[in-house]
Amino acid sequence: MHETTLTARTIYEGRVVRLEVLDVELADGRRSVREIVRHAPAVAVLPRLPNGDFLLVRQYRKAVEAVVVELCAGLREPGEAPEAAARRELLEETGRTATRLRHLGRVLASPGYTDEWIDLFLADCEEAARPADLDADEQLELLRLRPDELRQALRENTIRDGKTLAAWALAELRGWLDAGGL
Repeated sequence: MHETTLTARTIYEGRVVRLEVLDVELADGRRSVREIVRHAPAVAVLPRLPNGDFLLVRQYRKAVEAVVVELCAGLREPGEAPEAAARRELLEETGRTATRLRHLGRVLASPGYTDEWIDLFLADCEEAARPADLDADEQLELLRLRPDELRQALRENTIRDGKTLAAWALAELRGWLDAGGL
């Protein structure tokens, strides 16, 4: 399975995304059109406090016209390593520093239309916090959830964010969420 790009044109370029339209040739010779959102790489962090509670953020997401509960997350700066970006985003959104940061994996946001990769991390954090240093256009609320509360929200599908679900599943599969992984 392979597609050959015949032509590509940018029809929109913004500060976060670029939209390209590609004319492609499929492996069997047929032709088609692909609309691709080019997106900067991102990071997302599942912060855990010393007592085992987790921090998530609650914010309004215009794309879905709803308040979403999710991991703290953000774009990597050009040339910034994923771990450095994760530490920066954690500090900016929660005011906390990671005492230990573990890479959970890398996921594709939605490969049917975007090339966005998200590096996922589990961060063991200090309890003490500085004030958050949010971007000028960010409005979010920190939520502190016990592990059982977070599991229940995931089980009941009240947390629907894909990166949050993926990070939790990867951390749980590695055994990093049980008492032995603390």
